[in-house]
Amino acid sequence: MSQSRWIVCGAFVMLFATLGNSPVAGGAGRADAAAVAAPRAGAQASGAAIAWRACGNRLQCARVRVPLDWSRATVRAGRVVSAGPTISLAVIRYRTRDRRRRIGSLFMNFGGPGVAGTPNVRAAGAAFDGLAGGRFDIVGWDPRGTGDSTHVRCFADRRSMLRFWGADWSIPTTPLESRRYVRKTVDYARRCTARSGRLLEHISTADTVRDLDYLRSLVGDRRLNYRGESYGTFLGQTYANMFPRRVGRMVLDALIDPVPFTRSVEAGLASSEAESDLVFEKFLSLCQQAGPARCALAGQGPVAPRARALLARLRRGPIPAPSAASRQLSYGDTLLALWQGLAAPENWPKLAAELNQAANGDGSALANTVGGGFKPDAQEALVAATALQCADKPLPRPDAVNAWPTLIDPLSERNLVAPVGLWWLWAPCASWRTASANRYTGPWTATTPNPVLVIGNRYDPRTAYANAPLAARRLGNAVLLTNNGYGHTSSSDISDCTVAATTRYLTTLATPRNGTVCQPDHRPFDPDFGQ
Repeated sequence: MSQSRWIVCGAFVMLFATLGNSPVAGGAGRADAAAVAAPRAGAQASGAAIAWRACGNRLQCARVRVPLDWSRATVRAGRVVSAGPTISLAVIRYRTRDRRRRIGSLFMNFGGPGVAGTPNVRAAGAAFDGLAGGRFDIVGWDPRGTGDSTHVRCFADRRSMLRFWGADWSIPTTPLESRRYVRKTVDYARRCTARSGRLLEHISTADTVRDLDYLRSLVGDRRLNYRGESYGTFLGQTYANMFPRRVGRMVLDALIDPVPFTRSVEAGLASSEAESDLVFEKFLSLCQQAGPARCALAGQGPVAPRARALLARLRRGPIPAPSAASRQLSYGDTLLALWQGLAAPENWPKLAAELNQAANGDGSALANTVGGGFKPDAQEALVAATALQCADKPLPRPDAVNAWPTLIDPLSERNLVAPVGLWWLWAPCASWRTASANRYTGPWTATTPNPVLVIGNRYDPRTAYANAPLAARRLGNAVLLTNNGYGHTSSSDISDCTVAATTRYLTTLATPRNGTVCQPDHRPFDPDFGQ
């Protein structure tokens, strides 16, 4: 199997990890918020090494205790001594075969925020080992608040979560739906606070950075080697600015601008999703060029007017979906489908076929795609995503959420899929009442001893390309590599050029020329795309 094919396998895991990898709603993980451990009489000390155990082919797993509140802890001779409660982190590593030429450990964060890292390393450790040239142990962890680490809970179990949101849950697109959703988010925030308590005060990215730095020391690396995607780039930029002298090799792919991200959820989403409409236009244009043989939506006249007519029709009311459980396709569900589908160009032919069926009057395929597991996964992922998103922002005024139904329409006019992010994350955070004890809000201009490799996908609907050159200019020692492709992260549109440049950087610290542009191996809708 070629290296680029390995990365495709890994990309599939990461693209869909954003939803459904966080067992927090039902408390299925081993370390939920109730597992915050009170201190024994005197201080607690965590060991200076990780007690790994075998958990699969070339895989080792462990649990590491860290302070709930790092301000009440000190590190002495590599051991953390906490005067307060501790929490547990789930950690995994894939051991590289080439022990003689091993450089160190490469820590991976897969975005979100709220995505657990251990399932991704378990599923695709060999792919990431290939990307790293076989020179690093690949280390993943479930950041505090997520997955099998001590995690946020908002419901007693999954059934309670599904009952709370209701079978007809979707993105609100009318004033009445918006008012109802506001009431839901207020109740939702109360439930999270009641079940997760003090944990919510200590899950900011600054807290996670301190966990990551401690894990770095436990694996014996003098400097952090790291690859972060999407939210993982915010985590990486925060680490680079909090601990610039400890940065070894750092790859940041699909950049978040930390300035608006730490200002408010609204500002962060507006910055990150600023080019989602551009990506939608590219989707329509590439479909038109591909023709009906490869894009079903191109079979009955010009693609763009046909798609816009469908969206206009749905804004007036739902259309029939006779083969779907819901029996109809709503505008909100269509926006969910576009938000999900545009990030993964490998699935663009399927998305186009579903839009084509809907344009012909039958919304069943789109309704089944959104309803067939996506909605419950989105609701479950919302638990950790909300808590971690809110944690990096200042606390909003108590009545802020009540004004948002009147603000949605103007924002939606400028950005087709804006209601998805705004109602999925923005409204719950406007109802949030727990302030972080510790946030990092800049500066963002640190100079690291080694160059940082910044990768931007040119047409990314989730993290606008403009954020990549901005980050490369802002950091004191960074190089920009552009992957001239589509979808969320460079892994969604594979380029052997980008993969080779990343591997070269990780293994030798040699960067491509600043401003290098790599071309993907195939175009979306090509028969060999993703192969």
